[in-house]
Amino acid sequence: MINLSEHPMHMQQEKRFSIADTLPAFAAELGQLLEEQGESELAAQVPNLKIFDRCRCGDDFCATVYTKPKPKDGFGPGHRNVRLMPEEGMLILDVVAGEIACVEVLDRNDVREKLYAVLP
Repeated sequence: MINLSEHPMHMQQEKRFSIADTLPAFAAELGQLLEEQGESELAAQVPNLKIFDRCRCGDDFCATVYTKPKPKDGFGPGHRNVRLMPEEGMLILDVVAGEIACVEVLDRNDVREKLYAVLP
């Protein structure tokens, strides 16, 4: 029988990083962009968002982070996308039942480098 507390995936999930601590400038930008778009309820979530994992697609332009466990077959009912317009790159949030589940970050090397430093 597998002891889940010693399983590598379980250990990885135990050590969750806060977006605000790991990527403070990006978190501030994300919150500001959400406020500017009238998404104040989502903006209020940013300081407490935890990184469950990063995207493992292997594309060198991707710095997407999951703030909820990655779904196997899509986010399902209650899902919507929120597209933000940053000065650099592309940001699209996956919001499920009013909660940020994923922050799709493309073409942002500044974010990618810091993210990969904590989640290789």
